[in-house]
Amino acid sequence: MKNLKSHFWYNKNQRNGIFFLALIIVILQLLYLFVSSSGRTTSDLNLERINRHRQEIDSLRAIQLESKKPKIFPFNPSFIDDFKGYQLGMSTDEIDRLIQHRTDGNYINSISEFQQVTKVSDSLLAIISPYFKFPEWITNKISKKNIQIQKSNTSRVSKTDINSATIDVLKEINGIGQVLGRRIISYRNKLGGFSVNEQLYEVYGLESRIADQVLERFMVIKKPQIKKLNLNEATFKEVLSIVYIDYQLTKKIFEYRDEVAEIQSLEELKKIEGFPLEKFDRIALYLTVK
Repeated sequence: MKNLKSHFWYNKNQRNGIFFLALIIVILQLLYLFVSSSGRTTSDLNLERINRHRQEIDSLRAIQLESKKPKIFPFNPSFIDDFKGYQLGMSTDEIDRLIQHRTDGNYINSISEFQQVTKVSDSLLAIISPYFKFPEWITNKISKKNIQIQKSNTSRVSKTDINSATIDVLKEINGIGQVLGRRIISYRNKLGGFSVNEQLYEVYGLESRIADQVLERFMVIKKPQIKKLNLNEATFKEVLSIVYIDYQLTKKIFEYRDEVAEIQSLEELKKIEGFPLEKFDRIALYLTVK
């Protein structure tokens, strides 16, 4: 036991030496950790700068490569040679077909004809066709042809008189069935016939988009002959029968007529309190004063 204690017994100087040795080790460890962490931060910053510079170099290189690409100016596709065809990305066979077509004394007069002769792909044609420049006489000819086609299509679409349309014909419009067809015919009969196209929008339950479709095929061609009522002589029942006039408005009109004795102009109706001014033009289709 005494021998064991002798191995772990140190004098004061030895203990001081061990303490300073341990202190030095701790300080060295702290210095190592500080240096290594600061080194990592510095290396991270340097790596970030390197990546930023690399991106700038790549963008400058891309700009330089783009500037070196050959620019394509408008050209007549009939006169493409070997070098021009190679620049455009055409194959040897496609170029040969075009040159042979030109050797035979033929010209390219349209984009579709260019593809028919050369047999280039749709993708390549989409890239190079915007640069095609045809002679003015060809361009004018194509424009005149398109105008003629448009005129032909316009004249081909002829509209039918909506006042003579039957239910079966109206049902051909998408969205119109038996019920809506009957409503249109019934409302037309109440009006005595459509006087203007806009009256179609007044049909109960008929959506505007469907009315638009109807008016693409039909329109008021022959206006109906409406027998107008003399407002100063008409009976209460006759005025009430007009589609745009309800019982209350009829009552006000007759009260006004009794008040003035005789109505001199239909414009006087606008003086009546509560008169629907937006319907005046429609109401005037059925009334007159004498």
